[in-house]
Amino acid sequence: MIRFYYHPTPNPAKVALLLEELGLQYEAIPVDTSKGEQHTPAFRAINPNGKLPAIVDTDDTGRSIRVFDSNAILLYLGDKAGRFIATAHERGELLSWLFFIATGLGPFSGQAVHFQHSATETSPYAINRYRREAERHYQVLDDHLQTREFIVGDTYSIVDMAGWGWIDRAPRVLPGNSDALGAYPHIKRWFHHIDRRPAAARARTVCTDHVFKKEMDEEARRALFPSNYPPVR
Repeated sequence: MIRFYYHPTPNPAKVALLLEELGLQYEAIPVDTSKGEQHTPAFRAINPNGKLPAIVDTDDTGRSIRVFDSNAILLYLGDKAGRFIATAHERGELLSWLFFIATGLGPFSGQAVHFQHSATETSPYAINRYRREAERHYQVLDDHLQTREFIVGDTYSIVDMAGWGWIDRAPRVLPGNSDALGAYPHIKRWFHHIDRRPAAARARTVCTDHVFKKEMDEEARRALFPSNYPPVR
């Protein structure tokens, strides 16, 4: 059984998609990051970095393996199942694009969202910096997808799932346009192809019966952005 620690944000979403594609049995456990539940000792024992998602995979003997960081989880589950990991010949390409999302498209998109929607002070420099870098990463991916159906090789893989989780938030990353993907037609085609998959529809239902906190009040800011505050002694 896999215990899947979840919050409705891009990184957990891509793991939810892979779990549904693989048909693995799992228990989704909501962690409300706006309430600071990711900082509890119990969760920090699973992910010392206090971020979502994380999994604990327990086998029939009772042995448990924890895996944190969404991209590590994608690799772990893909390797475990032997599916969605491309061919051995394509391994370098798969790792390259997975880390392109992990270290580029994802973080710059996240910072673009933060400074455009969550920052308490407007910083034109920060907004310009992160939004333009997000746009640059979108363009790299759009150019790559111009002549291909999937990101790696000829088949759907964990890299497509990783990208789906973040591109789903394009309206938040690139606000101001009625069609956030209008300038990126190849990403748009690719995204909708994945989003029509039955597993994507199921992934969107994970923990929908749980009410997560949505108010961006002082409690949420301290929980989500603790490094903005003096450490508690």
